[in-house]
Amino acid sequence: MTKLIIISAPSGTGKSTIIEKLLQDSDLNLHFSISATSRDARGEEIHGREYYFLTPQEFREKIEANEFVEYEEVYKDKYYGTLKSEVDRILRDEKNVIFDVDVVGAQNIKKYYSDRALAIFILPPSIEELRARLEKRGTDSTDTIRQRVAKAEKEIGYAHLFDLRFVNDDLTTCVEQIRTSIKRFLAK
Repeated sequence: MTKLIIISAPSGTGKSTIIEKLLQDSDLNLHFSISATSRDARGEEIHGREYYFLTPQEFREKIEANEFVEYEEVYKDKYYGTLKSEVDRILRDEKNVIFDVDVVGAQNIKKYYSDRALAIFILPPSIEELRARLEKRGTDSTDTIRQRVAKAEKEIGYAHLFDLRFVNDDLTTCVEQIRTSIKRFLAK
């Protein structure tokens, strides 16, 4: 039976890099779930590749029609969510689904799919290290970094709700620990 892997972590923890490495492991048979959003595409983003881009009205219509496993209005008229049709498409192809979602979305997916889903939370080595990583990126203002760190502290408060937690203090070790845990889960 195909299964679902949910990955959540604060910004700057290495979540995207870890997911990329897991997707390269053909033994895991993972396929990335593309989220839907009502925000505009940025740069080179393409509908159906990075996101399914919907208008706020289209998003609300899909909410009314119960077409989302999970969704959240992050800012006024800026929605993000996981379409049931996207998950079903991947499962029909007999692949395991991997999600990159926030803590609320992770809990909603886990609730919806129950034991068929494994929820993993990735922690930074410390808040100070997280702040240093965000500063090193050089992409955010001091104010934005402060907001991201505050959000990370809040998200870390949800870590105990996840099936497994890993600290990313060494990327290679962390990826291997997660890969081993996923293989064990898929073998059940």
